[in-house]
Amino acid sequence: MKAPIDERYYKMLYELQTVDFVLVELNLYLDTHPYDQSAIEQYNQTAIQRAQLAQQFEALYGPLRNYGQSLTRSPFQWNQGPWPWQV
Repeated sequence: MKAPIDERYYKMLYELQTVDFVLVELNLYLDTHPYDQSAIEQYNQTAIQRAQLAQQFEALYGPLRNYGQSLTRSPFQWNQGPWPWQV
């Protein structure tokens, strides 16, 4: 395992988890209210926010997802832990 992770790692990961929760809830709501324009706008804004947070996180700490869903840099980082679900 790498050296200890700084507090920013945990803070950013928590922010991502919070935004993911909002996206799941909005998705569930939109399943039953597909014409709610306000919810659609909120979902889209939150999805953009999530993409930006993920990009920032990955630039600092490496990929969040594997199998081509996240870019990596040299040296290959996916085999270096801890992985987001391990913290």
